Amino acid sequence: MPQLSQPHLLGIKNLTARDIELIFETADNFKNIINQPIKKVPALRDVTVANVFFENSTRTRISFELAEKRLSADIVNFSASSSSVKKGETLLDTVNNILAMKVDMVVMRHASPGAPHFLSRHIKASVINAGDGTHEHPTQALLDAYSIREKLGAIEGKKVVLIGDILHSRVALSNIFALKKLGAEVKVCGPPTLLPRHIRNLGIDVELNLRKALEWCDVANILRIQLERQQLRYFPSLREYALYYGINLSLLNSLNKKITIMHPGPINRGVELSSDAADSAHSIILDQVENGVAIRMAVLYLLAGKQA
Repeated sequence: MPQLSQPHLLGIKNLTARDIELIFETADNFKNIINQPIKKVPALRDVTVANVFFENSTRTRISFELAEKRLSADIVNFSASSSSVKKGETLLDTVNNILAMKVDMVVMRHASPGAPHFLSRHIKASVINAGDGTHEHPTQALLDAYSIREKLGAIEGKKVVLIGDILHSRVALSNIFALKKLGAEVKVCGPPTLLPRHIRNLGIDVELNLRKALEWCDVANILRIQLERQQLRYFPSLREYALYYGINLSLLNSLNKKITIMHPGPINRGVELSSDAADSAHSIILDQVENGVAIRMAVLYLLAGKQA
């Protein structure tokens, strides 16, 4: 029976390269299933999953819900904005109340880094981190790496640059961990004010010039400017950011090679990425969305320890 080395998915940092490959192999099988006329399998028919979102989410929550439904799981949806959290209930009380309903797995998004790790030490259910503050977003990194593998045939030896708001991005850290475990070369590119001070300690290079970064890479993963997480002004204006770090189709076509572009969404069109670039043949953004369901099905299935 295929199983991950970890009982939870708290971050890419905790996974082995073999864990990631197992998730990819399992996602391959599920992707074949969800492209068939009958898209559901009974793999998690006796499993109840609670989606516990303390932060707003659209794509990630819908992707997890769809993955759970494709696996025939029972689903409990919890939103902090309409819950007793507003009345002062603690994180542990909230989840214990949900577990009292005999929930087997918890998919959680929280604004505080480390919240899923805290939860995993206090409950018996498997915990999947759907994003914790500016720390990690493991399923997004897995679907990003899976999409690169699908497009280019392999990840080992490929050059990937993460561009934009690295400082506030949970996607960036998870991507760095995943890509390095799988043998890719990784750089980051963005304004110095949006790069973490000790980013080089992760064994990656920094490139401040956008054109040089694009000329170097095989894949550019363009990250959203996270204005909602910025308490200070990190650059003069969105217009100036777009001028120096925005990517458009004209820039992509002027490079000495064709590169693949990605974005975890939602896109600030006209800021980090223009519409003509986002919708061009360079882009695999919609492939990422499709692959997100298959990857999350694989993670849920493997953590449940079920036989296909």
